[in-house]
Amino acid sequence: MLTRRHIRVKVMQCIYALIQSKDDSLQKQEKFLTVSIENTYTLYLLWLSLFSEIQQKAAEQLNLSSKKYLSDDRDTGFPNKSKFVNNRLLVQIQENPLVKEELSKRKLDNWYLNEEYVRMIYKSIVESEIYKEYMANPYDGYEGDKEFIISLFKEVIAPNEKIYDYFEDHKLTWVDDLPIVNTFLVKQFKKVKPNENPKFFLPKLLKDQDDMDFANKLLKKTLLKNEVLEKEIEGKTPNWDKDRIADVDSILLKMAICELLNFPSIPERVTINEYLEIAKEYSTPKSSIFINGILDKLTKEYKREGKLNKVGRGLL
Repeated sequence: MLTRRHIRVKVMQCIYALIQSKDDSLQKQEKFLTVSIENTYTLYLLWLSLFSEIQQKAAEQLNLSSKKYLSDDRDTGFPNKSKFVNNRLLVQIQENPLVKEELSKRKLDNWYLNEEYVRMIYKSIVESEIYKEYMANPYDGYEGDKEFIISLFKEVIAPNEKIYDYFEDHKLTWVDDLPIVNTFLVKQFKKVKPNENPKFFLPKLLKDQDDMDFANKLLKKTLLKNEVLEKEIEGKTPNWDKDRIADVDSILLKMAICELLNFPSIPERVTINEYLEIAKEYSTPKSSIFINGILDKLTKEYKREGKLNKVGRGLL
């Protein structure tokens, strides 16, 4: 689920949190990093849980509307009033035993404790044009069900400001995780098949242990070599007082320099491109130009001095 770029962002967040809190405990930051990475998976599971709750809410409403005195005018005229309740992808998620087990194990009962969000989302769904078109369409099949849920998530559920606020209030790091998780969830839904193995909905958070080792090593070396890294930056910014460099820019520069010098298997062009992309998203409009200029100077210098000992596949 998480790429190396996402991991770099997590490390950046840890270092930024340390600067803001003025807490220089490496152990605390390592724990913060581990928890932050793990919380990304929790966010993914909460989305799955919300879909499950929506399906159950729809079933409950269908049952109530079957009674004449509680009939819902919004469903009048639809050829198959149970179409949404029986949506194959929704049912697939709701009945997945491994997802249920994982939610129970992690005690993720957020929507049970905050049922108003389920009601709110369900209401926004049945009032949407996407829902009305789906319910009015006589076609009934897995692919159509899947496309509907993807559109529903992208256009109705994910953009909901109250859900966004809920996630932001619950865990601040989820603000940065939402685009990552939302994109991944859509990709999963596009790939899922009717008879998919239940494990499909519980993918690995990281590709392998190397990714976690990379995260911890990058965090440790950037923090432990902070003074050395600051001098490297100062030497290439003669017209800039270090206090004038934005905190995020300073952190990204230190991480990039640390990566250039301490991760021989990562090509310098990959390192530079990754940090430029992160700067574009998390810092000022001109940050990527500023960072690129410094890293370009340093890379040339390190090559002349023989400090860039890059090895492995994919290197020039």
